[in-house]
Amino acid sequence: MSLSPVVDISPNLRLLGTAHVAKASVEAVKSQIEEFKPEVVAVELCQSRYDSLISDRRLDKEGLLKVIKEGKAPLVLLQSMLASEQRRLGMDEGEQPGAELMAAVEVAREKDLEVVLIDRDIQVTLRRAWKKMKLREKFKILYSLLGDDHDEENPDLEELLGNQDLLSSMMEELREFSPGAGTVLIDERDSYLAEKILSIDSDKKVLAVVGAGHLSGLEKNLDEKLEFNQNNLKVLEEIPKRTLISKSIPWLIPALVMGLMAYFLTTGEGVDIVELFTVWTLANAVFAAIGCILARGHILAILTAALASPITSLNPTLAAGWFAGYVQLKVVEPTTEDLQNFLKLDKFSLFWSNRAGRVLLVTALTNLGSMAGAWVAAAGLIGGI
Repeated sequence: MSLSPVVDISPNLRLLGTAHVAKASVEAVKSQIEEFKPEVVAVELCQSRYDSLISDRRLDKEGLLKVIKEGKAPLVLLQSMLASEQRRLGMDEGEQPGAELMAAVEVAREKDLEVVLIDRDIQVTLRRAWKKMKLREKFKILYSLLGDDHDEENPDLEELLGNQDLLSSMMEELREFSPGAGTVLIDERDSYLAEKILSIDSDKKVLAVVGAGHLSGLEKNLDEKLEFNQNNLKVLEEIPKRTLISKSIPWLIPALVMGLMAYFLTTGEGVDIVELFTVWTLANAVFAAIGCILARGHILAILTAALASPITSLNPTLAAGWFAGYVQLKVVEPTTEDLQNFLKLDKFSLFWSNRAGRVLLVTALTNLGSMAGAWVAAAGLIGGI
């Protein structure tokens, strides 16, 4: 008998807890559909994750270029890094993450059952998590991912499924590691999943297939919520809007630089304009180039980063990483194999050896270096007055 936990909320609603990387969970899904005989199978997937799973998680050059143009390289990298850790655990079980969810969809369709996707869009979840994380939390999670330390022993998946106290403990560890991310990844998603389940016709028999870590929180939410509330879903689906201050910050440095230049030119102050221009150019160029070098960008991409940064730093609507990433994409063009394998990487170190991953790293790290260079340059200009 499977260790996958089952919770009956009502005669018409059963929750099945799974591990997204466990072979036993795939069998448990098939077994529960046969045993419970639901009319509706609800799965912890959003439309974008579902689409990527049925398309074998492929990426194409147009999609990669779109990510660069829309400035989503850091978000895609973060999503891919988190998935790579989960994927690494899945390899030992012979399953890719989400295999049990796809099994639920496939078996349901074979039996002509209704399938409902109940998870929040992954992009919304990541954006909300990033927004709620404090600066030190962001550095901690990035350091953890960059460390790529996988020498520790993998958890026993059967133990995870059979021991709810252990699962609760792991969830609390995430909350301690990053309270902001914990709120979004645990509490908000528990509430969202509950609302989506409640939105299904209560007269229909529903089997909800969700990660075992969500079981206790989901059960609590379903007990507390009497009926579906559309407003709650709308609130949880909102992408946090940038505050006026955060919108203004990118314009502060250009305004400061242009203001200083205008002041010196109009007042005739004895300041060497050439020196100020040199400080601005060098600081921006050097830091952007360093970011591109850390991403192991092509020499032409590094030169592009250095040349573009002093200009793009004065125009917040542009980014040096976009230009460097585009050059990297053109001169070291990812192969079809690179594009197909990018979203299947199981080690962070492989992002550098995969050409598609390197394009995104060049874009993201060049932007980071350019941003640092602009602040250093601004500090140098003020200090030189």
